[in-house]
Amino acid sequence: MSDSPILVLGSNSFSGASFCAHMLKQEHKVIAASRSEEPHSALLPYSWLEQKNNLDFHQLDLNHDLKGIMELVKKHKVKHVYNFAAQSMVGQSWDYPEHWFMTNCVSTVQLHNQLRHVDHLDKYIHISTPEVYGSCEGLVPEHRNYNPSTPYAVSRAAADMSLHTFFDVHQFPVVYTRAANVYGEGQQLYRIIPRTILFALLGKVLPLHGGGHSTRSFIHIDDVSSATQKIALTGSLGEIYHISTKRTISIRALVELLCDMLQVPFEQVCEVTEDRLGKDAAYLLDATKLRQELDWQDQVSLENGLERTIAWVRTYLDDLKHLPDSYIHKP
Repeated sequence: MSDSPILVLGSNSFSGASFCAHMLKQEHKVIAASRSEEPHSALLPYSWLEQKNNLDFHQLDLNHDLKGIMELVKKHKVKHVYNFAAQSMVGQSWDYPEHWFMTNCVSTVQLHNQLRHVDHLDKYIHISTPEVYGSCEGLVPEHRNYNPSTPYAVSRAAADMSLHTFFDVHQFPVVYTRAANVYGEGQQLYRIIPRTILFALLGKVLPLHGGGHSTRSFIHIDDVSSATQKIALTGSLGEIYHISTKRTISIRALVELLCDMLQVPFEQVCEVTEDRLGKDAAYLLDATKLRQELDWQDQVSLENGLERTIAWVRTYLDDLKHLPDSYIHKP
């Protein structure tokens, strides 16, 4: 077990909670912080582990509790901070853009400004998003210019650009990760894969935005967590690393695949609806840098990952069917 704990901000998020689980399995001590109480155990992957007692959870909001967060950093002499905390819904960011900017930009920059004065901080792992690139053709490398097309994406790009200046001027020890379309066991039910599975099992109708023609590359959360740890340990300061599989699939084809696996007719599950405002037609990340420079490879095939996710939904179905399957906004 490592003597120095890691700090995971946004630990209630799917990616954050799954990364906590990944590190706990390796006997790391984890300090976790999120603005809300811990969610139902079905949506909290680290709660499924025997090692869960090695995690110390604190309910702290980045917008209001920066002092408390910094007290944790200093008290435990934290060397690695992983920031998963963000307002992350794309379409809803048009409704209250100021909320997305406050969390993803203003409060996040305030955190960075405090952390840059911490002498025992070795690395700040900033979990960014491919949404900052906007809609792109072909594979997107890490040096692609930002072209955000939603308030969410603009708010994330602004914080990323601020971090670039912190690295250049203050030598702030940042590395960036950008993962494309993460999925897996424990994901929030408003995301396309768990929602499709849940609706199919419950006989509910799933709205398919724009007919599902947008193209994505889906990656299992276990592969994202392993990549994130590798980037933290061996990634070069100031560098951006894309985390992605090489396989692409349209949303419609993905839903059809899930329906086949569940043995439910596609037409019975889906109805076509209008597309979201500013939704990007495609963003396919080139992860060559991560594969070649850090010797990382994804291990979970799409079919295997979907099978695991289906098994999780079946296991917790009695609980999941009573939980919200749509995003509920919290300022």
